[in-house]
Amino acid sequence: MPKWCFNYDSGEYEYIERDGFSVTRGEYVYNWDDSEYRCEEEEERRREEKEERQRDED
Repeated sequence: MPKWCFNYDSGEYEYIERDGFSVTRGEYVYNWDDSEYRCEEEEERRREEKEERQRDED
């Protein structure tokens, strides 16, 4: 599912998928802000680590 991200090359916000495909432009972009995806991945990693610790404690 694409996220609303900033494309530095175009200077505009676009819907961009995790792999860099801009749904808005219909092509791959290479200079874009992927921080939304990185934050999502970090949250997922922390949640998994927390669940693993809880299983280990039981």
